[in-house]
Amino acid sequence: MKFTFTEKRMGSSEELRDYAIRKISKLDRFFKTEGDAYVTFSLERGRYLAEITIHNNGMYYRASELTSDMYASVDSGVAAIERQIRRNKTRLEKRLREGALEKEHAPAYAPVPEEEKEEEEFKIVRSKHFSIKPMSPEEAILQMNLLGHEFFVFKNMQEEEAVSVVYKRKQGGYGLICDDGTQED
Repeated sequence: MKFTFTEKRMGSSEELRDYAIRKISKLDRFFKTEGDAYVTFSLERGRYLAEITIHNNGMYYRASELTSDMYASVDSGVAAIERQIRRNKTRLEKRLREGALEKEHAPAYAPVPEEEKEEEEFKIVRSKHFSIKPMSPEEAILQMNLLGHEFFVFKNMQEEEAVSVVYKRKQGGYGLICDDGTQED
């Protein structure tokens, strides 16, 4: 697994990074290919926050833990990701197409450099570019929940790969928006 460490409002020791590598590397047993781990250490109001994101074959697993000890935050984060992987790997294998976890595809997004952004009437504060993966609405909902987002854009395999969006409804449940392919002038 490849590791990327980020520190916010604090410095981290080599011992802490080695500890995080040791703990997070244990998650490699769940994946057939090498993944990427992004670890952010930060200090918030006297408490230590460890944010861990694992990217492997298009799936993201993310945990954020805030405790009084950074080592405990790392332990809790790794345990949370392990629960996500176990729960969702089983769900994917049972309900969705075979090999959903093993399929390779392009990177999920690439941030736009600051100098390319222009000031207009509506200010865009962040922009992402990503490849849209063909998947079922159920797999899109699973990916949205893993990322902790309110919506997720994907190519709908059930609608001839039309661009679709799944989203969380305020009343509970999920919504699906599909492109019907017609153009209005």
